[in-house]
Amino acid sequence: MIATPTSSTNSLWRTIRPIGAATLHGIAFVDGKVIAIDTIKGHLLEIDPANDNTTIINPHATAEFLDATGIALWENTLWLTRENTVYCCQFGEFKLQEFVTLPYPANGVAVWQDTVYVTCQKMGDILIFDRQTKSQITQFFAPGVGVENITVRDEELWVCDTTEQSVYCLDRATGDIKFSVLTPFASPTGLAFYRDQGSETLYVAYADEEAYIRDNPNAEPSHELTYRDRTFIHPLDYHYNPTEHFAVSNGYLLEMIYTEEIAPLEDVSALQQVEWRIALPAETDRQKVKHIEPVGLPFTEEVVEGQRVAVFKFDSLQPSERHIFGWKALVEVRGIKYRLTPRDVEDLPNLSLEFQSRYLVDDDELAMDQLVVRRAAKEAVGTETNLLRKVYKIRNYVYDELSYGIKPHIDTPDVVLDRGIGSCGEYVGVLLALLRLNGIACRTIGRYKCPPYAEQQGIPLQPDFNHVWLEFYVPGLDKWLPMESNPDDVGENGPYPSRFFMGLAWYHIEIGKGIPFETVTSKGLPLEDISLGDIAINHIRFTIVKELLPDSRGARE
Repeated sequence: MIATPTSSTNSLWRTIRPIGAATLHGIAFVDGKVIAIDTIKGHLLEIDPANDNTTIINPHATAEFLDATGIALWENTLWLTRENTVYCCQFGEFKLQEFVTLPYPANGVAVWQDTVYVTCQKMGDILIFDRQTKSQITQFFAPGVGVENITVRDEELWVCDTTEQSVYCLDRATGDIKFSVLTPFASPTGLAFYRDQGSETLYVAYADEEAYIRDNPNAEPSHELTYRDRTFIHPLDYHYNPTEHFAVSNGYLLEMIYTEEIAPLEDVSALQQVEWRIALPAETDRQKVKHIEPVGLPFTEEVVEGQRVAVFKFDSLQPSERHIFGWKALVEVRGIKYRLTPRDVEDLPNLSLEFQSRYLVDDDELAMDQLVVRRAAKEAVGTETNLLRKVYKIRNYVYDELSYGIKPHIDTPDVVLDRGIGSCGEYVGVLLALLRLNGIACRTIGRYKCPPYAEQQGIPLQPDFNHVWLEFYVPGLDKWLPMESNPDDVGENGPYPSRFFMGLAWYHIEIGKGIPFETVTSKGLPLEDISLGDIAINHIRFTIVKELLPDSRGARE
């Protein structure tokens, strides 16, 4: 059963879009109103969360607030961070007084009684000061690698990280992470709790840019790609299950359609007794299948290694024959983040013989016998023996060795390692090979991600590419944990985010765990010398039907 703590639905569960705001960072709530800093304009805003009405409450002091990135309110005192300095002032007077200056930029600030908490990405710490003496008491390690903002709730510190796309709940006394959740949107920049009639909701501010096509009569052609600011505040739904070591966040009801259109590129011979298998969405801790129906042609279902598969049967397929067939699924999806530490995976039992035979072997052209791959497997882990640390080191090793590039076909891990460039499928191949050579059971998962535009509900969306990632197994805990293939490889030589290490965003669709996504047989045998792309074109469409409210989540047994 999923356990508390959890967010609660209140009378105000909506996206807040302040009028005229460019880039929101720190936020707070006072008397039912949002107080937010627009860092580009220097505006301190009071926002009515019910209707987005917006007032600038520092009209004569905007210059002092330019480039401010964090705010906090405590007993009518406003605190803010700007460049390297933390300031405070009486709320409404806005005559800033220096509290403390750091050697590097101060990003976020929170205040609880006589304690002031300041985040600093450059130092990698949360610094803790005494409000009366201005002296530093201690410091905690920052939970992520990006710019972080912070707020306090009772005995907890809550931190959002722009790069990690995450919110962390920390013990206020020790700085230990209790759990973390992925945010439904990228680039969270501020957070605060809203209390209403006994309920409590965590709101998160977001600020980034979005691309759009602008009409420009002076350009040739008369349209151009440009960017605009995008900022808003949205409630964060979270639910922590300490027994199962995971927390889920905001969910969406998606309609996913996958179809194949028979359209051979060249003349092919007639195929007899054809069975065309397409995997169906899986049931997982974060994904629940509500309904599945056929598209175009009926199918029967098989269960392959615990995974549902649609089977389309043709007595024959003639060269001139044309069909569109596939499935439509309604799926509830949520963000998930598993919380395990190296201590949780000490003294694990040996992997079973069954799992060794299935998940430690080269069953997909992984080149595990090649010297370059075996050498990389050894270099990646060194002398490490802890399973979780080994997986993390292998991931970072691959990120160090490879750069992302799109290719029309997938090469084997030895070729990819020599080249130093790989697509997401090639990253997965290298990760699988190195993990398996180190005795860590793993398997592929994927196949598509919904375009991550949660606000575009009711609009058909098409993904640009297919996508695969993997899961690794923890014996003893009997858990398969997700790990993205390449999206966290965002910088040269790290530090790399860990948002998708043991975590998936709501837009990941889990299909075909450890089995092929799609296969075709004729007379019971796989097709030879013919690839699926030679005979069919796939069509994938997502529609975000609605966001799931917290009270629609329900408990999972």
